[in-house]
Amino acid sequence: MKKIIYTSAILLMNWLASAQNISVIDPIPSKKQLEWQALEYYGFIHFNMNTFTNLEWGEGQENPLNFNPTNLDCNQWARIAKNAGMKGLILTVKHHDGFALYPSKYTKHTVAKSKWKNGKGDVVKELSEACKKNGIKLGIYLSPWDRNHPDYGTEKYNLIYAEMQKELLTNYGPIFEFWYDGANGEGPNGKKQIYNWPLFNNTVLKYQPNAIQFSDSGPDIRWVGNERGYAYDQTWSPINRDEIYPGFLKFDLYRNGQQNGTHWVAPEVDVSIRPGWYYHAEEDLKVKTPDSLMKIYVASVGRNSNLLLNIPVDRRGLIHPNDSTSMMGFKQLRDKGLVNLLNKNDQIITSSNHTNKFSTDLTDRNSKTFWAAKNSDKIPMIRINLHTPKLMNAVLIQEPIFMGQRIIEFKVKLTEENGSTHEMICQTIGNKRIISFKQRSIKNLEIEFLKSRGQVLISNVELLNLISTRNEPLYQ
Repeated sequence: MKKIIYTSAILLMNWLASAQNISVIDPIPSKKQLEWQALEYYGFIHFNMNTFTNLEWGEGQENPLNFNPTNLDCNQWARIAKNAGMKGLILTVKHHDGFALYPSKYTKHTVAKSKWKNGKGDVVKELSEACKKNGIKLGIYLSPWDRNHPDYGTEKYNLIYAEMQKELLTNYGPIFEFWYDGANGEGPNGKKQIYNWPLFNNTVLKYQPNAIQFSDSGPDIRWVGNERGYAYDQTWSPINRDEIYPGFLKFDLYRNGQQNGTHWVAPEVDVSIRPGWYYHAEEDLKVKTPDSLMKIYVASVGRNSNLLLNIPVDRRGLIHPNDSTSMMGFKQLRDKGLVNLLNKNDQIITSSNHTNKFSTDLTDRNSKTFWAAKNSDKIPMIRINLHTPKLMNAVLIQEPIFMGQRIIEFKVKLTEENGSTHEMICQTIGNKRIISFKQRSIKNLEIEFLKSRGQVLISNVELLNLISTRNEPLYQ
């Protein structure tokens, strides 16, 4: 499906005016979806009753007195996240056991019944203030499953959940993401809940219309299909959204998205820095290394997804030093490795140009400008001739996703300084694709776009030499 861009399309016409002869490929992202995609990397905070019972999934009958952090410091969380390069933090306000980290009027199972601050505390408020102080965004995780609430399993509970949403969406400032877990089990009365997803989604739209909503099926962003930290060689943002729902049993059939999907619902990769999602002291020496996190970055952000990295806060209410040390090491690797090796002396040749203007827009690092191949160009190609050979191990490519996701298949051909060649066939690009390979001294490379949904548009190309502290290979 195609349409011509006019001045009213997706509020981006200041810079689309020059592209009026380029056809959009539907579906396309909304303004808030584009802004979310630009965040790339942010944090998950799993801290709740499970932290103190040493469980991953609580049963709902835990004594609220168990929750008693000795030195809770949300400023520490936000400061570390900011310094690590995260753009926000999403807090597990209520997990499946039903214990809420704020004094809700709609459940008795909250911090108001705990020893912490004599029942006067509010973790959500403290994190909201800390995020504002440190200049990062606040997100909310509120599990619809509730193994404690007596009304779970009845229509009344849907209304209660929506009221809890309203509390969180109206009392703590702007929320950048609202996160729904797809788990759905029995409540204390032995019943399962039929969730009213339209009610939940519309509650967020009513009180925080700019917030992105996550679930298996969106409506705005979706689960990537695993919790191990990677997207796929084929990762489409379009998906047939109306065919799936949170907790969908055959989600594996949809995890790659769909080339001709009906809605734009880009994937988010959620993974924990430890084996578990909640803090367990026995995992203090099992924190993922900076190198492992860099591999995850390449396989998530580098495969058309955003990265949501979980940090299990400990029983003191602090991020453990092993976790923060790894996060800072990861930041250093990104700072050193995500540097474009291309310079003004290197030559970029394209097989065709839709207009003269677009031929210069491949290296300006501006997602709003792009090179466009001619429609008549059967296999569009970008060739980079390096003035001097460069040691590298990755190529980064981006599409202007506000025009739709287009590239189905492409080939990267590397020519080494000694004349030997190496070819890689890859699928899909989207917002950002990082193709990693064994480090080589390269003198030129070609990117051929073999299959595309419509006219080929590329907004950015970079050459990288990703850094490894332990000299581990950062390629698949």
